[in-house]
Amino acid sequence: MTTSARARMTGKQRREQLITVGRRVFAERGVGAATVEEIASEAGVTKPLIYEHFGGKEGLYAVVVDREMSRLLGVIAESLSDTDAPPRYLLEQATLAMLDYIEDSPDGFRVLAHDSPSWHTGGSLGSLMSDIAVHVEQALAATFTKNKLDTRTAPVYAQMLLGAIALTGEWWLESGRSIEKAELAAHMVNLTWNGLTGLEQQPRLTQR
Repeated sequence: MTTSARARMTGKQRREQLITVGRRVFAERGVGAATVEEIASEAGVTKPLIYEHFGGKEGLYAVVVDREMSRLLGVIAESLSDTDAPPRYLLEQATLAMLDYIEDSPDGFRVLAHDSPSWHTGGSLGSLMSDIAVHVEQALAATFTKNKLDTRTAPVYAQMLLGAIALTGEWWLESGRSIEKAELAAHMVNLTWNGLTGLEQQPRLTQR
């Protein structure tokens, strides 16, 4: 980036650029190893500019995490918004929503998947999963009621489902997405919906 191009940036544009660069650096190195100097160098700016916008590395990290958490929570909530849809379809939608997010924002997911530093009191992937679990619990509770199952166990199943989806998604990302997204989603739904004793030999998503 040339000096003239940098000079033409508005304050809002500069802030967005720093968030993008910070997200990439945090994803690659982890927030503990990342430095303000490194972020400034990657962005082609001076250190004081980062302090001016965010108060330091900690402030920039907090903004990145907050954005990614809001984005992922939003896509999962949207995937479960059709309360009249069949339960399996909702499971497929939630699984695909998670994989879509990982595919579209790999750096953001890596930031969330990293352990939060001790000085950060905000969210992490674990706390985000707890927030998302509320939406999953609501969807499960309706299904449990219809099938005369104990709705008190819905939170347990919600946590198990989300844990499986998040961990498998992390593996998929770090393995270089070695399997097609739809195929992976079909296998994930196959296990979570049918269980080990009822696995389908060639699982397919019902919406495809």
